[in-house]
Amino acid sequence: MVGRDMEHRYPQRAPQIGDVIFEVRDWHVFHEQYSEREVIKGIDLNVRKGEVVGIAGLMGSGRTELAMSIFGRSYGRRISGQVLIDGQTVDVSTIGKAIKHGIAYVTEDRKGYGLILEQEIRKNVSLANLAEVSDHGVIDEHAEAKVAQQYRESLRIRSSGIQQRVVNLSGGNQQKVVLSKWLFTKPRLLILDEPTRGIDVGAKYEIYTIIDELARRGEGILMISSEMPELLGMCDRIYVMNEGRLVVELDRNEASQERIMRAIVNAGHA
Repeated sequence: MVGRDMEHRYPQRAPQIGDVIFEVRDWHVFHEQYSEREVIKGIDLNVRKGEVVGIAGLMGSGRTELAMSIFGRSYGRRISGQVLIDGQTVDVSTIGKAIKHGIAYVTEDRKGYGLILEQEIRKNVSLANLAEVSDHGVIDEHAEAKVAQQYRESLRIRSSGIQQRVVNLSGGNQQKVVLSKWLFTKPRLLILDEPTRGIDVGAKYEIYTIIDELARRGEGILMISSEMPELLGMCDRIYVMNEGRLVVELDRNEASQERIMRAIVNAGHA
């Protein structure tokens, strides 16, 4: 992406947004260690079919805690509220149940939680959906390899082959492997937590193109990012979060860095 100007840093999106497919109502989460400290305070949000929804906020605002608590309650205690898919309340109390209901979460820490670095691309891609490449509990290596090769080609993962260990890939290609793992679960909602952290500008554009393509296919995307230009360039709607609350919701045509920062500052003074 050498020489790409600011105006063309993001794909030219033409969103086709449908009905609400994912919704959170009155979501409360308490700290894992300090059980009296409320981290997420009565959040309501939704994502529509084909929509990229961003969550902006400063470090410590609760964005990752929100995402992890939704994804199988992998963060927090005393969690309450509702998660709805296509208007129906669903049980997301474990990671397995969240995946079953079509929710996937790409962690901000791909090396610590997103990948098994010493394993091959092939094994990482199938990791979240082993049942799909297994027969009576035994992994079908041919089926696993076929799936991995399909994602290697479709997401343009640059490697010597699907047998290459993930630890030897660039940051951008590691992130594509994480995306492949979760796309193989065929999610309705894909939560992306800092999806371009630690990767070069060329790989960033490729990730943006993948996100745009997923939205075109009708998936809902919930994207957390500390880079406001990234949110403004990719999102159809942005929620602004401060101290565990959503303080404002902005459509694409009214969002700006100034409005986002003003909302955070004003909420902090309230």
